Amino acid sequence: MTNVLAAQKIRLAALCDDTDDDLGSALDKADDFLALRGVKVEDVGDGVDVEDEPQLVRVSSWSQMVRGSDQVIEGDARLDELLGSDELEGCTQVIHELNESYKCIHRLDKLDIGIAASAAVVSAALDILAVGVPEKTKDGIKEAPLGNFIREQFDQAFPGEEMERLANQMRSKVPYDAQDNRNTAEYVEGLSAYYHRLLSLGHDPFLGLFVGVHDIVTGKMTTIDKAGKLVSQAVAGYADRTEKDIFSAVCKQVLHFMSDASTSMGLPAPLMGLFNTLQVGKFGPDSQTIAEIVQGMYFEGYDFVHFVSQAVPVMVAEVIVRLGWAAKRISEGHSAKDSIPFSIKHAKHPKLGTMLFIAHAGATAVNAGNVYFTKNPLAINYPQWVAFAVYSFKQAKWVLLDKPDQQNKYVLDQIAVETGELLRRSEERLAKGAEGFTIVFG
Repeated sequence: MTNVLAAQKIRLAALCDDTDDDLGSALDKADDFLALRGVKVEDVGDGVDVEDEPQLVRVSSWSQMVRGSDQVIEGDARLDELLGSDELEGCTQVIHELNESYKCIHRLDKLDIGIAASAAVVSAALDILAVGVPEKTKDGIKEAPLGNFIREQFDQAFPGEEMERLANQMRSKVPYDAQDNRNTAEYVEGLSAYYHRLLSLGHDPFLGLFVGVHDIVTGKMTTIDKAGKLVSQAVAGYADRTEKDIFSAVCKQVLHFMSDASTSMGLPAPLMGLFNTLQVGKFGPDSQTIAEIVQGMYFEGYDFVHFVSQAVPVMVAEVIVRLGWAAKRISEGHSAKDSIPFSIKHAKHPKLGTMLFIAHAGATAVNAGNVYFTKNPLAINYPQWVAFAVYSFKQAKWVLLDKPDQQNKYVLDQIAVETGELLRRSEERLAKGAEGFTIVFG
């Protein structure tokens, strides 16, 4: 197509150069010739009948045009060679304006940044002042007001005496609940009444739904011991606590979770047991590894209940950003349906995703500073770091992959609209100029 356009441009330029001067001179001579004979040019044709038969015009077919261009153009012509410097500069400017137009759609303004920053500050303040860190006392684990409130709600939902009776019933007994190595075929380092829930993956609130159910069906106990070694074995005296089908195994798993939820050494935080594999690092005055630090955190009361308490500030940040984004969007004239602040795709509402990323990045930064200055690993807000990791991945994917693709599509779509309008006007002009002619292709 470019070669055909280039060949036609060359032919048109040659035609104009050859005919402009000659045609003008010939017309002048014709006017003079007719004037000497008393004929005025404007009178020619007056009263003369003109036949209405359409004139025949032959137009080369596309294949003929391509073959003809090969005779004029050597090699492959470039599209930018068909345009002048001013036209190329104009095209560059249009593309730049379209790119800027797209960026403006998703660029955060001061209010957007203010909403995200406010969410970060509120979330961090709640975490430090209302949740606090767990501390073992003679009356059990105590935290800041919000942490204590959440723990009290767990105690009310799972009363100690009732859960103890449930724990003694066969319907909640599981094969992965051995509390020491007296009956293990393979020694599990650190297995004790204090640490068996941290070491046994069946007690993990997330992994337990898979590993725990599998252990209940197979009659085994899967552990990652204090040294980071993975062991799966049947324990004598516990292997008969099995279920034959998945549904019954899931029910038993849930009942066992309930019986352990409010105990003094309760369920670990989700995926906490996997940190036993991180036998690296030398932190603090005792040069502890990451695994040893996490084990110490669990011993001091960093359990599933504390994890839930720490999740509250994270959820508050989510609520502030999402409601703020929705309210602002509605105020800008968007419908309530288009302002629903929930989507599984970051690219659907990228501005909302960026605001959430900023909010969680800010709250995570404050938490990192709190841990650094207090030198207390119990201050680590695990749910906040998980949220930050998730939104960091989504934001990176948006910036590096999705945004360039969508921006390119936006520019091409705008160009396609303008091109369609240009073609429509060209077809109208061609149809008007072809009136009275019969056009034959080929």
